[in-house]
Amino acid sequence: MNIDNLVQNITPELFERLQYGASTGKWQDGTVLSDEQKQQTVQLVMLYQAKVAQSNEQFTIGANGEMIQKTKAQLQKEFKSDNEIARFSEHDL
Repeated sequence: MNIDNLVQNITPELFERLQYGASTGKWQDGTVLSDEQKQQTVQLVMLYQAKVAQSNEQFTIGANGEMIQKTKAQLQKEFKSDNEIARFSEHDL
């Protein structure tokens, strides 16, 4: 299996587990990752973010492998469109 196929087959649940391992250095059951496992886990997380995830995080890795930093305005726009349920004016109330 090549790396693209591997990344495409990572489920959202597995991605969350990988993210946890990459950020804490251990799995949810408390098992500590070796240095090699942590490096590989971080690489998988970055590859998944770059190739699969449509993330609204401020810092992500783009498909070209470079870090993408979103501006405050970009983040506000994304959060408004995702979280807005309804908008009312004063005369509607």
